[in-house]
Amino acid sequence: MEVESPVNNVMCQFADREGTPLGAPLYLPQTTAPQQLQQIVNKLLNNEEKLPYAFYISDQELVVPLEVYLQKNKVSVEKVLSIVYQPQAVFRIRPVNRCSATIAGHAEAVLSVAFSPDGRHLASGSGDTTVRLWDLNTQTPMFTCTGHKNWVLCIAWSPDGKHLVSGSKAGEIICWDPESGKPSGNPYVGHKKWITGISWEPLHLNAPCRRFVSASKDGDARIWDIMLRKCVICLSGHTLAITCVKWGGDGIIYTGSQDCTIKMWETSQGKLIRELKGHGHWVNSLALSTEYVLRTGAFDHTGKMYSSPEEMKKVALERYNKMKGNSPERLVSGSDDFTMFLWEPAVSKHPKTRMTGHQQLVNHVYFSPDGQWLASASFDKSVKLWNGVTGKFVAAFRGHVGPVYQISWSADSRLLLSGSKDSTLKVWDIRTQKLKQDLPGHADEVYAVDWSPDGEKVASGGKDRVLKLWMG
Repeated sequence: MEVESPVNNVMCQFADREGTPLGAPLYLPQTTAPQQLQQIVNKLLNNEEKLPYAFYISDQELVVPLEVYLQKNKVSVEKVLSIVYQPQAVFRIRPVNRCSATIAGHAEAVLSVAFSPDGRHLASGSGDTTVRLWDLNTQTPMFTCTGHKNWVLCIAWSPDGKHLVSGSKAGEIICWDPESGKPSGNPYVGHKKWITGISWEPLHLNAPCRRFVSASKDGDARIWDIMLRKCVICLSGHTLAITCVKWGGDGIIYTGSQDCTIKMWETSQGKLIRELKGHGHWVNSLALSTEYVLRTGAFDHTGKMYSSPEEMKKVALERYNKMKGNSPERLVSGSDDFTMFLWEPAVSKHPKTRMTGHQQLVNHVYFSPDGQWLASASFDKSVKLWNGVTGKFVAAFRGHVGPVYQISWSADSRLLLSGSKDSTLKVWDIRTQKLKQDLPGHADEVYAVDWSPDGEKVASGGKDRVLKLWMG
């Protein structure tokens, strides 16, 4: 006599990216009809916002019906299958695919490029000692800002878009008025060696923007006030050069150094709060999970303009809180020891996880705007993708034939851009985890790339002294 075997059910639990489960677990037959999955989707979509959702099983997006996945992967009925649902950006950024302008002007290599928070202006810093501002409508040079005596190594826009600050190899800092291209007063002097990083105080903490922090090879970080036109606090404690600095959304400054440590400072008196140890070599790059909203302040993809600093501060705070959710701000550090650490600095001085896999030094790390992904660029010619919450490895993007210097995300977190020594830019698709677009065109190494916050344009600069603008 043949006994009919009972239906094999797989227990599926839907959860958000923080791991909070959605409703009771579901027992879905391995040959389940997609209707049951549809019911869950409908339940998610019953909120006010009509958000598109993506579903992930162990960091791989579910792109086939669930029943196909269950059958193909022969999912065990003994295990709980965790399915993470993740709201996607309501707007979609087109991948850039053509060079719309090649703008000459700089007499030496372009070392940094940065779009303003509203995406309307573009600035570049060069080895020819100038900062240049470009008109994005006509794609022509607007202002050449002269005043530095040595290479301009880094530039940073204030989150309200009113100021641009640049730091040079001579250790001096100049604040520029983007409307006129003129310096707002004399250079800020205090650092004894070259400037390695600049970060502004977040807009939701203080409006209008007036304070920024600079890091230097002399081992100090300094907080400057542009109204008082002087250094208000000097953060000293590192024993070697500071390589990177970030001003976090909770008002804490993070500095990474060649002394292998990351230090956390409070910003009213400049006291050292905590020291994060673990790296075996220089710390090269720091990234915050909230970095995108800190950089863009009150500006988003809608292009809305604001009449007062108070209004901007309010909107910036709303955007920051929405992005952060209930979880603490996360920090990732990339190092010359080929590894990265993921930290929750407000919670613990111990890393959440150690991320290994690169075969050469990690040059640049960057969280996606929604904080869900983390990308790292390395001298091993690869770009790697990690889960931004757990730090788990997701994928390696291979295609560059030279060290990768810098990466930048599209505002919808769906595309990643990389610039390399091999003279190309590449756009990677996060969903398919494949190369979306190859962008040759530069005649030499590409040092700097930036994707505009409105998603329309990409800027790149490098050793060939030209600035290239790319469009979708």
